[in-house]
Amino acid sequence: MQHGNKVKDAGFERSLVKKSDKHCGFIALVGRPNVGKSTLLNRLVKQKISITSRKPQTTRHRIAGIYEEGHYQFVFLDTPGLHRKKFSEMNRIMNKTAIRVLCESDVIVFMIEGEQWTKEDEWIKEKWIETAKTPIILVINKADKIKEKEKLLPIIEKLSKSACFKAIVPLSAKTGDNLEGLLNEIKRFLPKNSFFYSEGQITDRSERFLCAELIREKAMRLTGKEVPYAMTVEIESFKIKDKVTHIHAILWVEKENQKGIIIGESGERLKKVGMQARLEMEKMLGNKVFLKLWCKVKSSWSTDKRALQSLGYFD
Repeated sequence: MQHGNKVKDAGFERSLVKKSDKHCGFIALVGRPNVGKSTLLNRLVKQKISITSRKPQTTRHRIAGIYEEGHYQFVFLDTPGLHRKKFSEMNRIMNKTAIRVLCESDVIVFMIEGEQWTKEDEWIKEKWIETAKTPIILVINKADKIKEKEKLLPIIEKLSKSACFKAIVPLSAKTGDNLEGLLNEIKRFLPKNSFFYSEGQITDRSERFLCAELIREKAMRLTGKEVPYAMTVEIESFKIKDKVTHIHAILWVEKENQKGIIIGESGERLKKVGMQARLEMEKMLGNKVFLKLWCKVKSSWSTDKRALQSLGYFD
């Protein structure tokens, strides 16, 4: 079409208007481990797509959660918690994933916890936040746990002196308090774009991936401090037959004694992991699930690049 020609097709004119009215972009949820990023993502999309536990580094992958409101489509990206210490190859991959998401997003939501401002928060701010050219919104999570609300004022006043924050939003990811305030701040910076994802889609991850994560979540919650970080889950088989989803999965650990902990006495702990995971899978998938679990040893998988690649740790 030559420059200056008028668009005569009325339908095409309407599509142009519709496109120009839409706003869509990527919003990175970043922060140190265990500040509530996954809880916030699940609350925003109104469905559990990112697993949670009290243990740090529960999130190991970038997970997109998609939320639509009118002419706006928000694509939230949950990331592994940024941490200074790089204990293994997997830790390095997790940091790289978080940093890549941070650099490629249209808006950054930097989360901290309540009244706490830790050395890790300061490191993230100095190392990654202050140097970012992307609009940054600071979220003070777990604000509902601060009984004396006036204690928030000096915290907000202190942090507002930093020129890098476009807004500061206290909220509760757990209860959903003030999510509207966060969404309104994000809207200010979302670029004009056609929607990236189709209507009704809430994540870019497959059901297979989500089921593996549910198994890992249950195993993390039912074991002690050491095992969760030496354990990962691989789905060997995922088939639907006669309206029943048949899933075979392996829980990989690095040592024989870890295998014993996962399995438990007479296999009771592994059975409990399977039962809890199956119930959530059935709720998510909307049909019956037949779940079969095994626990096996893959020595030093978390430091082996080939093993990590085969287990899906490279996006």
